[in-house]
Amino acid sequence: MNRSLPEDPLVRSLVQQARRAQLSRRALLGAFGGGAAALALAACSAGGSTKLTPAKDISSTDKSMIWANWPAYLDVDDKDDSKHPTLDAFTSSTGIKVDYREDVDDNNSYYAKVKDQLALGKDIGCDTVCLTDWMVSRWIRFGYTQELDHSRIPNAKNLSPSLQNVDFDKGRKQSLPWQSGFAGICWNKEQFPNGFTSVDEILKEPKLKGRVGVLSEMRDTVGLILLEQGVDISKNFSDSEFEKALDVLKKNISDGVIRNVKGNSYLDDLTNGDTLAAICWSGDITLINGENGDKWEFAIPDAGGTLWSDNYLIPIGARHKANAEKLMNWYYDPKIAAEVAAYVNYITPVVGAKEEAVKIDPDLADNQLIFPDDATLAKAHVFHTLTPAQDQSYSSAFQQVLLGA
Repeated sequence: MNRSLPEDPLVRSLVQQARRAQLSRRALLGAFGGGAAALALAACSAGGSTKLTPAKDISSTDKSMIWANWPAYLDVDDKDDSKHPTLDAFTSSTGIKVDYREDVDDNNSYYAKVKDQLALGKDIGCDTVCLTDWMVSRWIRFGYTQELDHSRIPNAKNLSPSLQNVDFDKGRKQSLPWQSGFAGICWNKEQFPNGFTSVDEILKEPKLKGRVGVLSEMRDTVGLILLEQGVDISKNFSDSEFEKALDVLKKNISDGVIRNVKGNSYLDDLTNGDTLAAICWSGDITLINGENGDKWEFAIPDAGGTLWSDNYLIPIGARHKANAEKLMNWYYDPKIAAEVAAYVNYITPVVGAKEEAVKIDPDLADNQLIFPDDATLAKAHVFHTLTPAQDQSYSSAFQQVLLGA
C-alpha cells in the first residue's frame, strides 16, 4: 500500500500534525469538532477570495474538445478498443472531434492534480470531466465550474426527476449526471461458490486474509461498514459512529486482511488474482466478467450498499464550453444513453433509455444494475452531503488510517 502523504496541502498538514502530536483519531475528530468554524473558513478560502471568471469560449471556431472520465465508462468497439461507437457517431453528426481520456482513477487523486490550476481559473486540460456527487459539490462551492446553458442541452428534459434537484446543485445549473451506480461487494465465485452477504463475512473468512481489496473512496468503503453497524448514512451521524466504522477498517488493514485500498485500479488486483474479494462498484464487475470470463459475482450487502452519481462538469478554465454542452445533449438522447448503458452496466439517468435498451436486448430491461426496481433501490443509500468541516474531518481521519498513522 502507498504510505506517502496525501497531496492535498490541507489534508497533508493535518496528518503531519496528528503524527507529530501522536493524536488518536478520537482526538483528531474532537479537534475538528471544536474547530469546525475555522475549518469551514479554511475550506471556503481554498477556493480563493476572488470570484473566478470563465474562460472565453472558442467553440465557434474550434470544433474540438477534451473529455476526462473514469476507466471502463464508455462503450468500446468489439474489434478496436480505441474506438467508442457512440462518440464516433457524435463526431460524425456534429463535426466536433473529442479527445476522450481515462484520467480519473479516484476523485481525490484527480482533484490533487488540478486544484492549483482551478484555483487560478486556468485550463486544467479538459472541457468536461465526470466526478462524483460530493466532489462536484466542492467544485461548485469553490466556484470552479461554469454555469450550463440549457438552451444547448434540450435533451436535459430527459433527466430522471429524482436527480433534477440535488442539494449541491439546485436546478442542475452547473452539473448533469453521467451515470449512477452502487457500491457493494464482489468475490471470485470459482473460489467461493457460496458467496457472501456482508462485508463482515468477507473480512472474517480465513481464506481471504490478505486477499481483500477496498475502495479509496471514503464514502463507499466506510459507508458500507457504517451500514453494517446499523447507521443510516443518508442522515447526519455522530463522530463516534464514524470512528467506530473507521476502527474496523484500521484493524483489518493492520491485521493484514485488507491487501489494497485503491481507486479504479482495484480491478487490476481482481483480474490478476491478488485480491479475491472486494468492496467494489457495480458495473465494473460485469465489465471484467465480459473481458476475463465469468469469474466474479457482485451483490449489494444485506445491510445495504451506497448509491452515487458521477456528473459532468465544465471547469472554469475550459475553452470549449458549447462543444461540451452539445456532447451532453447527445448523451441525453435515450437511444444513445441506452447504447452506453448496455455496455457499461451502470444506472442511466436518462428517462426513455430503458425502452430503447429493450430494442437492443430484451434481457436488459431486467438488469438491476442498469434499471433497478424499487426493491433494489430500497437496499441502496446515498451518503448524506457533509458540511465543509465534516468533509475535512472525516477525509483526514480516513487518510490517517490509510497511512498507518
